[in-house]
Amino acid sequence: MLIAAAVCPHPPLLVPELAGAAAPELAGLRAACRAAVAPLLDAPALVVVGGAERTERFPGTASGTFAPYGLDLRVGEGEPVLPLSLTVGRWLLDGLAPSAFQAVSFDAPARECLELGRALAARDVALLVMGDGSACRDEKAPGYLDERAAPYDREIARALGEADAAALGRLDPALARELTAAGRAAWQVLAGAAEGRRYKATLLADEAPYGVGYFAASWR
Repeated sequence: MLIAAAVCPHPPLLVPELAGAAAPELAGLRAACRAAVAPLLDAPALVVVGGAERTERFPGTASGTFAPYGLDLRVGEGEPVLPLSLTVGRWLLDGLAPSAFQAVSFDAPARECLELGRALAARDVALLVMGDGSACRDEKAPGYLDERAAPYDREIARALGEADAAALGRLDPALARELTAAGRAAWQVLAGAAEGRRYKATLLADEAPYGVGYFAASWR
């Protein structure tokens, strides 16, 4: 059973040393992520879920690095193997090793994501779900401006703020791809894990400082 969940974005700029002079701009988002994660730290099992090029599982001791983004910072143990989403998740845990890391392919069909979530929730577990919204919110965004991006992100924010797992489960992978919404697959894993149960949700952040939708939420 899913006992709790946190949803956070995974921009490398969440790490203050990477953000540099822009670090204060993300201070509120960073604090919201910390607040979302805090209730998970005492969970009997904690799995960090995030998008990646392919679906695979890593042990809780696995390592990630921010070196590709200009910072010689490693989190975890051994050779870095974690994709960016899980590396940021590992950093947010501030030294705590989760039970496992679960990467899910950005292009995984919704059915596979939901099934993966159900499998994770076969035992009592908390999930830290890493995912960004659309990267097409304005002209300076990585995906440039797409008029569909803001309504898309509004619906994501609503679903996260109301613990509407069914709405997350209905997200269209093709539209998410067109809007470069990197969190779609991970959010649908959450939807599968939460299926059939009710949660009290709090939306802690809904921002797009660089033309990319960033959300932080807590489900209890």
